[in-house]
Amino acid sequence: MTDIELEQRAINVVRGLAMDAPHAARSGHQGTAMALAPLAHVLWTRVLRYDSADPSWPDRDRFVLSAGHASILLYSMLHLTGHGLTLDDLKAFRQWGSLTPGHPERSYHTPGVEVTTGPLGQGVGNSVGLALAERLLRAQYGADICDHRTFAICGDGDLSEGLSHEAASLAGHLGLDRLVWIYDDNHITIDGPTELSLTDDAATRFRGYGWNVVELGEAANDLDAIEAGLRQAIANEGAPTLVILRSHIGFPSPNHTDHHEAHGYAMKDDEIATTKEILGLPVDESFFVPDDVRDLYRSAGRRGADEHAAWRARRDAMNPAIRVRWDAALSATALPDAELAFPTWEPGDSVATRKASEKCLQAIADAVPGLVAGGADLTGNTGTTFLVDGVQSVDNPGGRQLYFGVREHAMAATLNGMALHGGTLPVGGTFFVFSDYMRPAVRLAALSRAKSVFVWTHDSVGVGEDGPTHQPVEHLAAVRAIPGLGVIRPADATETAGAWAAIVSADGPTGLVLSRQDLPVLEGTDAGKVALGAYVVHESQEPPELVLVGTGSEVSVCVEAAQRLEADGLHVRVVSMPSWDRFAAQSNEYRESVLPAGAPKLSVEAAVTFGWARWVDDSIGIDDFGASAPGAEVLERYGINVDHVVERGRGLARSNDPVIAPV
Repeated sequence: MTDIELEQRAINVVRGLAMDAPHAARSGHQGTAMALAPLAHVLWTRVLRYDSADPSWPDRDRFVLSAGHASILLYSMLHLTGHGLTLDDLKAFRQWGSLTPGHPERSYHTPGVEVTTGPLGQGVGNSVGLALAERLLRAQYGADICDHRTFAICGDGDLSEGLSHEAASLAGHLGLDRLVWIYDDNHITIDGPTELSLTDDAATRFRGYGWNVVELGEAANDLDAIEAGLRQAIANEGAPTLVILRSHIGFPSPNHTDHHEAHGYAMKDDEIATTKEILGLPVDESFFVPDDVRDLYRSAGRRGADEHAAWRARRDAMNPAIRVRWDAALSATALPDAELAFPTWEPGDSVATRKASEKCLQAIADAVPGLVAGGADLTGNTGTTFLVDGVQSVDNPGGRQLYFGVREHAMAATLNGMALHGGTLPVGGTFFVFSDYMRPAVRLAALSRAKSVFVWTHDSVGVGEDGPTHQPVEHLAAVRAIPGLGVIRPADATETAGAWAAIVSADGPTGLVLSRQDLPVLEGTDAGKVALGAYVVHESQEPPELVLVGTGSEVSVCVEAAQRLEADGLHVRVVSMPSWDRFAAQSNEYRESVLPAGAPKLSVEAAVTFGWARWVDDSIGIDDFGASAPGAEVLERYGINVDHVVERGRGLARSNDPVIAPV
């Protein structure tokens, strides 16, 4: 058998796996994986630089399957090249607890899966972050330590999503020439031919972004043409590259090639058998992988071993002072002996938490070498100005100040890519109300355990005159509902410093929710206790007859209300609860010590009251959309004021008084 014949046999085996695994699961997407088997073969055997013995090698090329529905293609290549997935893992495709879920998930720790994809557009957004992290680290530590590329396969669905526009525009502006997207132009959507809804000229569109474009045409089965197109992309300098490949979904199925049903689980027993005959595969054997094909791919998986060993030698020879920074950057945490020297404030000072956050960010820039930060056209407003090493650009690739422009969704997806690449602790800011634009990527950050930091400012109706379009009310409840997302809303500047300490030591994403308006620095706040999620900031002399629970700007309202109530003889405790999720993670004993079962509890928060019933007996909040007026007036009219808290607190305490039976 010639080399060419063996390569074709290998591709046909991949196509067989692409049919068999979804058929075994009675679920999945067969057609795209079948059509792109030659492309995958070229990538894994001729182009990608990797060492399958160590899928976490920091200087490997990154591959993103943005068209995550074709996950069986990725899993097949990871199995065949020796990344650790077994044939049994492929047989467990889409089953409970398997390493081969329906869409690639970084959180499953499937070796070789770089990012979580499936929601269309997210993968290409992540790829911009992967490429940006590579460029930043190459500039900081040198090409001997970081010098690789990012490849992403995307489809019509990815390019139809608005996120792809934001991400491609940003990548073009930044000139990320280590980034290559391969566009699977198969002219098929779930509904039918793309012509039903899509007539874009992708090449012209991407040239308009400043990208290099390689149009391969009808070359989906031409291995040399595919390789030549990818090599052309690799050789290009100064701009990212889009490689357009016309493919035929479901090829070579006689009844489902170029048919929209091939996008899902279309090929069953008879069609699979007929197609396997065409491919020269055993009709009566599922998951067929002959030794010569396995050997071919395992050899390809070892191609990068020598490069990896040479890289390890260079890393081990690094200057120790630089090496320690490299290691800290990779772990997205502080230098091992560094003290996070946050600024301090005195009780009675008045400062917006967004401004306090900016001071904290600047203060730890050297101690946390992976920190990079920026905003979505609101950099100064959100306290994400971070002019350390200058502004990130083609001319200054080591700059740690990012400018995302009005691209909130791409910002979040890019942050995730940077975080999952390793080597950065990325921070991105916008107004809290615009977290709506970011939510799909924020959700995937939590799903992936990406250590991204989302700074959300202007956190309540205290925004004021901009009105309800810009006043977040339901947003706290919305982000708190995301499993695995840490959410911290500090009461003052002191708690903001504590929030940053918690962020640096966290192992997943955090949403930091900050005020627009100045807030008083309180007597009882404690930066060290923010990590507990909630703690007592004001205590009465006797066991509490009422507990007021506040977050953010409302903690100071609670403290003042408590002082008024105590003057009337009521024993009141005030609890600051900057983080529900962190408090929920504490022991039952600690939670009971902060929120004792016997005392009535009233929450005060300038947001919807949804969810507070878990912690308190009654709530003061804003179950409405706010209004356009000065912020102080809006808060006053919605009852976020001392008088209202005193009234409601007194009433709640009285309702808890024991009833004395008549004699």
